[in-house]
Parts: sequence; C-alpha cells; structure tokens
Amino acid sequence: MKKRTAMAETPSPAAQGRHPARRKKIILSIIGILIAIPVIAVVIILTFDWNRARPWINAKVSDAIDRPFAIRGNLQVEWVRPAKTMAPAERSWRDHIPWPHLIANDVHVGNPAGLPVNDMASVRQFSFSLNPFGLLHRTIGIPLLRFDGPRVDLLRTDATHNNWTFKRNEQPSRWNLDLERVVLTEGVVHVKDAVTKADVTALVHTLDNNPRYGVGWTLDGTYNGAKVTGGGKAGAVLSLKQQSTPYPVQADMRSGKTRIAVEGTVTRPSKLAAIDLKLTLAGASMDQLYYFTGVVLPTTGAFSTSGRLTGTLGEEQSRWVYDGFKGKVGSSDIGGRLEYVTGKPRPKLSGNVRSQQLVFTDLAPLIGADSNAAKKERNADTLQPSGKVLPVEEFKTERWNKLDADVRYSADRIIRDTAFPISKLSTHLKMENAVLNLEPLEFAMAGGTVRSNIRLDGRGREGPKAIKAQAKVTARKIEIKKLFPKIEQLQATVGSINGDANLTAQGNSVASLLAGSNGELKTLINQGQVSKMLLEMMGLNVGNIIVTKLFGDKQVQLNCMATDFAVINGIARTRSFVVDTAEAIITVEGAINLADEQMDLRINPQTKALRLFSLRSPLYVRGPFSNPDVSVDKGVLAMKAGGAIALAAAAPLAALIPLINTGPGENSDCGRLLAQAREKPSAPPPGKTQRR
Repeated sequence: MKKRTAMAETPSPAAQGRHPARRKKIILSIIGILIAIPVIAVVIILTFDWNRARPWINAKVSDAIDRPFAIRGNLQVEWVRPAKTMAPAERSWRDHIPWPHLIANDVHVGNPAGLPVNDMASVRQFSFSLNPFGLLHRTIGIPLLRFDGPRVDLLRTDATHNNWTFKRNEQPSRWNLDLERVVLTEGVVHVKDAVTKADVTALVHTLDNNPRYGVGWTLDGTYNGAKVTGGGKAGAVLSLKQQSTPYPVQADMRSGKTRIAVEGTVTRPSKLAAIDLKLTLAGASMDQLYYFTGVVLPTTGAFSTSGRLTGTLGEEQSRWVYDGFKGKVGSSDIGGRLEYVTGKPRPKLSGNVRSQQLVFTDLAPLIGADSNAAKKERNADTLQPSGKVLPVEEFKTERWNKLDADVRYSADRIIRDTAFPISKLSTHLKMENAVLNLEPLEFAMAGGTVRSNIRLDGRGREGPKAIKAQAKVTARKIEIKKLFPKIEQLQATVGSINGDANLTAQGNSVASLLAGSNGELKTLINQGQVSKMLLEMMGLNVGNIIVTKLFGDKQVQLNCMATDFAVINGIARTRSFVVDTAEAIITVEGAINLADEQMDLRINPQTKALRLFSLRSPLYVRGPFSNPDVSVDKGVLAMKAGGAIALAAAAPLAALIPLINTGPGENSDCGRLLAQAREKPSAPPPGKTQRR
C-alpha cells in the first residue's frame, strides 16, 4: 500500500513537461494584461466623449468648494509629450511619454450662499497636463496650468461676508497637489468691497518682446471715496516649483495723494518666503495707509519714503521688514527700520526711526494742531473752529486695538520757526491692547530737559470720553534767557526753572482732555538774577523805564519764584504764584479755564524801595487764549492821577507824592514762600466747579 501510494504521487514524464508551458502562458497573460490596461485606458481616453462627464465633474467640484461650479463649454482630452516644450537639458525619459492634457472651455465659479447669484470667476479656457506617474503615489502632478481670458469678481459686502474665502477641509487629504507653473493671458480682475469702499478694475494683458515681463496690467476705479489709478507688470510664467527662479513684479498705484510702488522679485511664490522688493510710499498722511495695508500709523503731514521690503508669509505668522528706508515727513527727514509681524492676539510693529533734522511744526498733525489748510490736504475729518486754540481733532481710537507697537524715535536737531527753544527729542512708544504709552517723551529745552510719561488708555470706549489719560511731566534746569530768546530784556538774565505737573483726564482730543483734566502744576526758581527792565515794565514805573532805556539795563537779584496751580475739571486756579526779587514782589492770582479757553488773572506788583513817577497798579490778563487782553486797573490809576492834579493846584512839589511808591517796607521771606509752594496739597478730587 505504501509503495502504491508513493507511485501515485509521482507525476508522469508527460505531466512534468506540461507545467513549464503552463507557467509561460500565465506570465505572458499577465504581461499582456499589463500592456492592455494602459492601451485600453489610452483608447478610452481618446475615444470617450468627456462632455458626458461634465455633470459629474461639476457636482463633485461644487461640493468640494461649497459654491456653484460649471464647465459649460467643450471638455476634451488630448495627448501631448512634455518634451516638446522643454529645453533638452531639462528632459528625462518620462518627458517623452505622452501625458493627458485636459482642455475645458467656458468655465464658471459662482458666489457662495448668502451673496448675490453671480460669478466669482470665469475663464474662456483653462488647460493643464496631468502627470500619470504621480498618481501611483497619490500625487496630482500638474506641470503647467494655463488660463486664457480669465475674469475674477471679488466681492465683500461686510466685515464677515466675502466670496474669496473657501471652506477648509478639517480632514487632511491623502492626495497631494503638485502645481509647477501658472500662465495667465489677457483677463479682468474686479474688486468691490463695501468695507474699504473700493470699486476697482484691473485689466490684464500680455506683453510682447519684453525680456523681463510677460504680463502687464492697468488699474482704475475708486478706493475709500478717492480715485484709484495705476498699473504694473509681472513675469509671463509663475513658477511654483523652481524656487530659485526669480519671479519679477512691478507695480505703481495711486489713490488721491497716496502712492504705493514696488519693484523686485519673488523667489518662492508658493510660500512667499523670499520677497525682495523696493517699496516706495507717499501720501498726504501716514494714517491713510491703513486702508491699503491694515497697519496703524500716526497722523502726519505729507510724506514720502523709499526702502527695501522683505517678507515671509506663514499660516500662523507673517513677517515683513522695511529696512534702510529714508524719506521726508513735511520738511523733516526720516529713516530707520520697521518690522511688522502678524499673529495673535494682534499684529505688532516694532523698530527704530530717526530724524537728523526735524522741523518742529511737522509734529503738529500728531495732535491735530496743524492749520486748517494742512488738514484739508490730508483729508482730516474735523477742521479747527475759528477762535479755538486747543486742537479739537479726535484721535482714531477705534484703530488702536488693531495693532501693538514698540517703536523708538529720536530727532538729533530741531528747527523752529518760532522762538520756542526746543533742540532734541526722543521717545519710546509702546502700544498694547489699545493702551498707548510714551515712556518717556523727552525734549532738550532751553539748556535743560522736559521729561514726560504719558499714558493714553483707549480700551473699549467711544465718544467724548474715549481716552483715559495720565501725564507726569518734569522740567529741570530750564534757563530763563534761553526760554525767551527773542525778548531783549531777558538776555542778561541768569537762573533756571524746575517744574512738575501731574494730570489725569478723559476725552478724545487735546481740547477735550484738557477740558476735563484734574491735577496740579508747580514751578520753582530759588536763586538767580532777572532783568530789572522786565520788572519795571510790569510795574509801569515810567521814570525808571526811561532811566533804564537811557543808561542801560542792570541785573536784579531773584530770590525765588514759585507757582502752584490746582486743576479741577479743566480749571487751573492759582494756589501760589509769587516772584520775589531784591526790589519787588509780584503776585498773580486767578484762574485759567481750559474748557472755555478763557483767562482771568490779576498781577499785583509791589516794590521794596522808593520809586519816583510810579503809576504802579494791578494788571489784568483776561479774555480768550486766542486774543487775551492785558489792561491796567483804571480805577487805581485814576485815583493816583486825580490826587496828583489836585495837589498840583496847591503845591507843585506835593503833586509828586501820589507818584512815589515806597514799597512794603520789609523784605519778604522767600524760604517761607518756597516752603508753602512745596507743601501745598495735591488738587482735591474732581467736583462741580463754576467756570468763569
């Protein structure tokens, strides 16, 4: 049994000869099938009516992009060899194999739901080749995507609804898209934006015989109510794969008096990782660039800058650097480096800016203190009312929470068209979450310094009390003769002023902040000399004025000067205001109304020694800031003059008696005055105060 079984399991020689033939047939069959499949696929692709697939394609693409998609024209597939359009050095064996080339005519992409039923984009024809080898490892390889006669209509109806935002698939796709190059021909791009009030059309056209640029475009329309014009050029082919190939771009756009011009290259267009452009900016005010760039900049006069812009774009953060820029703001030069980084919770602007020569009046637009003619040039929302001195133009606090900032600014030399003796400026500006700090804002003034720490809190408030402000100011070693360089009588003066101010307020402009301010203001001079001529003029000592004019001025020892104002609800009242010299004491009392811009001050001069021909009487400074009136107490003056006339009738020598002033008869205690000024309490809390 065992032998018989073993013999049964041993194949016969005939059976053994048939097995190799069977294996050969199987192998040949497999090879035939492998060859037949692509041949059949090619035959199907060549003979299939692809227009029958349009409804399926339209439905799948519409679902993927969440908006209508339709190929309305002919859809066909051709076979092309990539090697025909490639340089010999760039070809490989695969490039000699025909690839499918899809051509779609009359293609339309609609708006998403909630927006008008119109096209977002349409194209007369688009075509692309598909790399079949990439499909083997789940890659859709498109060497060249070509658009002929495209039209794009970008629409935004409000801050949250637009047609250029596509929904993102939260699930990562198992397929990759590898797009190498894009070619554009003549077309139209139209932008209508209700947020920026833009209605702009760009016409795209091809350029012939241009070695650098292949596509040009012109721009026309309106932006934020102003006319927009411009144009530019770009390369004919946008390479998304050859990252080392520079893609040239050039553009020059104008809106009103604002101009933005760029020229340079983008060497990694797919990620914008190597933007290198020369950027030129110009306009009536820097704050108007906000509508174009989204970057919050200060209000200025007319400006122009030019520098190098480099940048990278990322999914979570983008970084832009404007380096080595130089230019002008008004008549002042400006230069430096700024860096803008996007991200959460807000983008941030940082850098260093410097002026070698600053014209002081160019700072006026920062606080709205420029002229109405200048305001019209920069399209300011508010003009300064006639007779109003303090600036009423409101700060744009609604933009403060759009940006954080950390910028240092300095001016080496300051040019003034008035006698205001300021020579240098430096500040460190910080803004975070709509809170603006200038820590410090420092001026070199009249041989000394004025240093301020200013905090403007614009968080979550609008209207007349949009800003909560706090200012601490210290003035040290301000030389009197340099403080008033054009007053001849003060040029022989020796002495310096120290001062301190601490104010809080709420408002939305310089005028409204001062109108609601509370705090105190103090100044002290404890030693020095002051021009006798100035004192004599303040005291109306007619005889001594004549003597001084004839024989020259001389110095009078200044024992002290102390001023102390309490500021309550915008009214600054004198608590102490004393000038004590070796020959006279001058006191000032009254109030300055910062809300109504009115002054009501009484100046009381008293001499310490004998004066001949004195018409000394109190002086009054009254009226608006724009045109104050300085007058003499006519009642006191008339009494002195009347007494002199009456005595003259009886005895001519006696007529001099009313005109002789002998002073208080003793020296004032200057130390006591200074001590009183130092010990005065801070201003009481805000309360109802009658404005005069």
